[in-house]
Amino acid sequence: MKDASIMTLLRQDGPFATGDAPPAPAAFSREAKEFAARLRSEGLITRYRVLRDQICSLLGTENIADIHRIRKDPEVRERLEKRTCLMLGNMFGFKGRDREIIAQIKGCSATADSVIRFLKSTVMRAHASHIEITNEIDVTSNPAELLLINIDPRYHKKARFEAKRKLVLMLLAGAIEQRERETGIEKRFADFLDFLNDNVWNPEVKIGDLDLVYLLSEHNPDDYGCRAVRVISPDEAAAVSPEANRKLTLVKRRRFTSPTGDIPIYVSIRRKGAEAKVLKLLRKGRENPAIAVDDELGLMGVVDSISEVKMFQKHLAACTARAKTFMGLEDLSDTLAGGGYRGNTGSSGSTAMLKFFARMEGMRVEFIIHTNKSYIDYIYRRGVAHEEYEIKRLFDTGVIPLLFPGDIYRLDHDRLRDDLLRECRNRIETPMALP
Repeated sequence: MKDASIMTLLRQDGPFATGDAPPAPAAFSREAKEFAARLRSEGLITRYRVLRDQICSLLGTENIADIHRIRKDPEVRERLEKRTCLMLGNMFGFKGRDREIIAQIKGCSATADSVIRFLKSTVMRAHASHIEITNEIDVTSNPAELLLINIDPRYHKKARFEAKRKLVLMLLAGAIEQRERETGIEKRFADFLDFLNDNVWNPEVKIGDLDLVYLLSEHNPDDYGCRAVRVISPDEAAAVSPEANRKLTLVKRRRFTSPTGDIPIYVSIRRKGAEAKVLKLLRKGRENPAIAVDDELGLMGVVDSISEVKMFQKHLAACTARAKTFMGLEDLSDTLAGGGYRGNTGSSGSTAMLKFFARMEGMRVEFIIHTNKSYIDYIYRRGVAHEEYEIKRLFDTGVIPLLFPGDIYRLDHDRLRDDLLRECRNRIETPMALP
C-alpha cells in the first residue's frame, strides 16, 4: 500500500491530482470510473472514503454531489465560513469565543501562506516569480471557500491546486499549534534560557554581554574545506583584504567556567518556527508533530578545540547536577575526530560535529557542538555546507516537487536543484570584505 497520509492529496502523479478541469459531479461518468479504478490500484480507497466523509461533514452535506449545489449558493457559502472554522477549531482544541476560534483558524491560514513565503525568500528566492501564490488564494483564509474552489471551473488549475495545498498546510499548522499548546513549548523555551543563564554561563558576565571576534579561515581550493582557522579581533579583521579561498566569519561568544579558567563559546539557541515544523512534517511524510518533530529546542555551540568540546559537555553535566537534576544523553553521535556521519536525507557523511539530545529539567534539548574548524566546514565546505543541505533535503525528500509540481509551475526539478546548488556555491565562495 502506498502512502495514505494527507500529503497524498498533493501528489500530481496520484489519483487526487489537480486536473485541467475540476472533477465532474456525475457519479457514474467515465471519469468517475477511472478515478475509482485508480484508487483501488493504489490502495487508497479508505483514504478517499475518509476524505469524502470529512468534506461532507464540514460542509453539512449528505454526499459529494450536493457540494456543487452549495458552490452556487452565496448565502450558504457565507454561513459555512463560521461552521467550518468552529468545527476545525474544536478538532484542534482551540479555546475561546467563536470569533477567537475563527481568528486562530485564520492564524493557521497565515502559517500555510508563510510556509510558501519562507521558501520563496530562502531556498527558492532565485525563482520566486515562478512560485508566486495566486492573489485570490493568498487572500482566502476560509476553509469552506478553499474547499469549494477545488471544484469551481472558473478557477485555473494552478489556483485550484494552491487552494488544496493551502488547506493541507492549514491542517498541519493546526496540528502543530495543538502540540505546542499541549507541551507548553513557550514556557519550556523560557525555562531553557533561564537554566543556561542561571547555571551554565559565567554568572559574573551580564546577560547579553558578548565578545565579538572573527574566525579567519583558509580553504582548500578542491573542496573549500577548512585548511586552517584562527580567532582574530575586529580591528585585525578590518585589515584583512578579500581573497579567494579565504573567509571572515563573525561570532559573538559567551563564556563558561572550567577548572582551567573561562572558555569562550559561540552559542546559537534554536527554536523551530511553525513554518520549519510544517516543512519537517512534509519531509518526514508524517501528520503527527509528536512523532516527526523531536527537536523543538536546540543549542549549537562552537569552541576552539576538541578538548574544549569535551570540557563543555562535562561542564553541562556538572551544571545539571548542581541544579539537582540528572542529564540523560540520547542519540549521541560524535564525528569530530573522524568517522562517517549518518544523518537525514541530503546530509553529507563528511559532516563533523558532536550531536546529542539531553534530557534534563523536564526538557529534551538537541545539542550540536562544533570546533571552529568543523563550524567553518558546516558553513562553507562543498557538500557539507548547511545552506547546500537545506536545498538538497527539500528536493531529495520530495517537498519541493510536492508543493510546486512541475506540470503546474513549469519547473524541471532536477535542473532546478542543480542550478540552486551552483548558485549557492557561487555565493559562498565569492570573496567578500567586511560589511
